[in-house]
Amino acid sequence: MSKRIAIIDLGTNTFNLLVAEKNAHGFERLYQTKEGVALGLGGINENKLSADAMERGMAALKNFTDISLKFHAEKIYAFGTSALRNAKNACDLIDLAKNELNLTIEVISGIREAELIYKGVSSGFDFTQDALIMDIGGGSTEFILANQSGILTSRSFEIGVSRIYQLFQFSDPMSAEDCKKIYDYLEEKTENYFETIQCKQLIGASGSFETFYKLAYNKESEDDLFIPMDIQDVNESLAKIIASTQKERDANPLIIPIRKKMAPLAAVKTKWIIDKLAIRELIISPYALKEGVISEL
Repeated sequence: MSKRIAIIDLGTNTFNLLVAEKNAHGFERLYQTKEGVALGLGGINENKLSADAMERGMAALKNFTDISLKFHAEKIYAFGTSALRNAKNACDLIDLAKNELNLTIEVISGIREAELIYKGVSSGFDFTQDALIMDIGGGSTEFILANQSGILTSRSFEIGVSRIYQLFQFSDPMSAEDCKKIYDYLEEKTENYFETIQCKQLIGASGSFETFYKLAYNKESEDDLFIPMDIQDVNESLAKIIASTQKERDANPLIIPIRKKMAPLAAVKTKWIIDKLAIRELIISPYALKEGVISEL
């Protein structure tokens, strides 16, 4: 028996919507979209949501709810991540969504977020070796070491690109000193977590990794394909993004608006982990949290 559902991922930078139909064979994507909301802008490092951010968030949720109803979704699942789980006034947005849209937002922990990301990736990817899944968010970044047997270890660190963007001042384009500043920050915040991790395959969960692919090959990635990237191509793409100016990114149609400001930060973070673990292959995963929710239903 089929069932139509909608899933909203309230990310710190981007809100994502997936409308899908569950059936005996899995699920069929009916519609998906994303909106750059910048929920964490103007307050994430003070653990609050600004009034402007909440206004943008509600506008996106209203749009996503209308779309879900248009597709006759029987149930809408909404998940709040880093910005909401840390904001002291998160209940203001949660209450608005409930009262005005009859939408219930479930705020999940970082470890729960990592679990759903793993379930999303593993619903479409067959592990042949230990691999590190990385999901770069605006508020947090999840790392999940996994193989065909399941999760080996996972952590969610509050080191998202929106936090870094609002914490430091950077030159345009970024300098070597800027990159070192980020490296030092990442080393401090992740402590010794990666000292015991050994793997050569990195799986990038959608988001920024799709941007890296588009800029490397000048084309869109496929919604349902797990795409391997040669590590040399990855490093060249990352280097170009890090060296780019804001003006160049603003003029590049392959970069969605919300990522034009923070793409170099995501590139530095990815370069950091590739160098740290001597990664030899990157797999671009089209699946992440939303698909993990579907796999559980």
